Amino acid sequence: MPDSPVIAQVAVSAPLLGHFDYLADRPLPPGVRVRVPFGRGERIGVVLATDGVAAEGLDPARLKPVAEVLDEQPLLPPAILAVLRWAAGYYHAPLGEVIFQALPLALREGQPLPDPRQVVWTLTDEGSAFSPESLAKRAPRQFELLRRLRESPLSHQRLSPADRQALATMQQKGWVARCARPPVAAVMTADAGPALNPAQQAAVAGIGTELDRFGVHLLEGVTGSGKTEVYLALIRQVLGAGRQVLVLVPEIALTPQLTARFSQRLGEVVDCLHSGMADSARLRAWQGAAEGRTGVLIGTRSAVFVPMPKLGLVVVDEEHDGSLKQQEGFRYHARDVASWRASQAGVPVLLGSATPSLESLWNVDRRRYRHWLLPERAGGARLPAISVLDMRRQRVRGGLSDKLVERMRHHLLDGGQVLLFLNRRGYAPALLCHACGWVAECRHCDAGMTLHRRAGELRCHHCGAFSRQPSACPVCRAPLSSAGQGTEQIEEVLAALFPEFGIERVDRDTVSRRGSLEKRLARIRDGEARIVIGTQMLAKGHDFPGMSLVGIIDADQGLFSGDFRASERLAQLVIQVAGRAGRAERPGEVLIQSHQPDHPLLQTLIAQGYPAFARQLLAERAAAGLPPQTPAAVVRADSPDGGEAKGLLEQAAEVLNGCEGVTPLGPVSAPMARRAGRHRYQMFVQARSRPALHAALDQLLAGLPPLRRGRLRWSVDVDPLDMY
Repeated sequence: MPDSPVIAQVAVSAPLLGHFDYLADRPLPPGVRVRVPFGRGERIGVVLATDGVAAEGLDPARLKPVAEVLDEQPLLPPAILAVLRWAAGYYHAPLGEVIFQALPLALREGQPLPDPRQVVWTLTDEGSAFSPESLAKRAPRQFELLRRLRESPLSHQRLSPADRQALATMQQKGWVARCARPPVAAVMTADAGPALNPAQQAAVAGIGTELDRFGVHLLEGVTGSGKTEVYLALIRQVLGAGRQVLVLVPEIALTPQLTARFSQRLGEVVDCLHSGMADSARLRAWQGAAEGRTGVLIGTRSAVFVPMPKLGLVVVDEEHDGSLKQQEGFRYHARDVASWRASQAGVPVLLGSATPSLESLWNVDRRRYRHWLLPERAGGARLPAISVLDMRRQRVRGGLSDKLVERMRHHLLDGGQVLLFLNRRGYAPALLCHACGWVAECRHCDAGMTLHRRAGELRCHHCGAFSRQPSACPVCRAPLSSAGQGTEQIEEVLAALFPEFGIERVDRDTVSRRGSLEKRLARIRDGEARIVIGTQMLAKGHDFPGMSLVGIIDADQGLFSGDFRASERLAQLVIQVAGRAGRAERPGEVLIQSHQPDHPLLQTLIAQGYPAFARQLLAERAAAGLPPQTPAAVVRADSPDGGEAKGLLEQAAEVLNGCEGVTPLGPVSAPMARRAGRHRYQMFVQARSRPALHAALDQLLAGLPPLRRGRLRWSVDVDPLDMY
């Protein structure tokens, strides 16, 4: 050890604020991983700084030494460490847990970064001159590979073993060669896509003049208006300048279609990153972006933390979607983190939606965001006609009214496709006994068990508990009845009503296996599935050209709720689902089943559209002192002992009552008071200003016990989206 001790500040994944000090034998660059003693064992940590100054009052001689330095070069560059530090501070989360969430699993476990060398196949001059038509029948794989190589180089890692064998044969013939991946700007295809309409051109021209500086741009376009074409036109400009693009999407379900479309138009510069991928594939995608070899990274919310040294543009598709907000652990909003990251990098952010969040519209009103409108569908397609079906006194079969079934038959016989939307998976949300009143309830949650009849199980969709479906009432042995409908039951009813048409159900139960989602979406786009039943994962972003009728089975779910955001979410969902209809030449129709057909929400939405509805909601929020005009947070606590959780929040209320500019409301039981055997309480915190809110939350974290202590857990949720 040198005479003057080198003290490394290290972040480890633990529910504790701040960092830990260790002795190092040399200065270590921020962003490298180290193995350090922690408690009775060792943990992986990330170096934040080596400044030679121990924590106040701490004798350096008492510090433990770093056990091992795992990286020669930083894995996390200063720009990403700055983003992570900001996010940890803004959301009041432990810095170590925030940093480790930004790393792939293998790197969190201390494994070395794989060899960065990557090889692509390209055509030689002889291969470019060769006419491949003679191979179409006798060597179809070589024919297809030559066709693809004329568009762009092919990544060796992405090819199947059969493709690699065919390429080896072609290499012997002198048609192809292996080489290092070229710069991102050199591998774009020549496909510029369809001609843009005037509104699209205006957006591309306006945003394109500001690609060299930070700014937030809201692209609001009706469903099918061609927002993706605006993205692609701007992305080509950024890639042409040798820069990288980050594209965030809210759902894994959106990545296959978007990645395929971007790859077709941009070539091998595109990669994706989401939790549905194998760990090795996620690591490869992370590394490709971090080393600047990936031009466009399409990912779900965690991709916002992936290092991209040549970042030139950030796109957030479906920016209104609640899935962009992490609801467990580190509760961050990827859209807002993306905006802060872009501001530090000096690059623009493009937010796209047909139904913008109230937060974004409020920022437009305050001139923080520039607003671009696409008021018409691209290609001359018309918006679908929307009407409400009054379900009162109607005959219903498995949740389907006779009128809806009649319109389905009309569209199917006319060659169209039908999408039925129900945001409730399983066969039925309740199983009960009419003789004695027994209801199947979860033992661990204040919720009923959902019947999954095909699997013969009762499942809790909140904690994951399950049991076999009983053959009779466990109390009185009488027959049991199901109540309500889920997607599984709708599928069964439709199979009996329309046996001649292919049916595809898309929900979390049917796409749990890797690759199953892509196969089902392909069947829908190819027209093999004429009837589609889906949950929220099909509500936005998907382009099904043959879809002519959309039926919303139960619009009443979101009309009555204690959550002040429920009406906003329902309106967005209705418009997004309706937008799947009539996106090509075939005119579209949307039918909304409701027992409340005169509800003001539905009437405003249908008669005046989403913009008018959103303006009305903004006025109501301002009058009530609710977000987005008023900053807010929710403090939550849960424990097997309800008194313990409530008691902690009562302490929190005392702390916050002593803070200037904030008003704590509560504590009260959560809407679901018991989940997974834990009693849950929460407290809503309104603030006069954002600085006042953060100052109060800092004081709260300093005045209460650690976030996790024994059986008690508590958390802070800044800018909450759900009151659950």
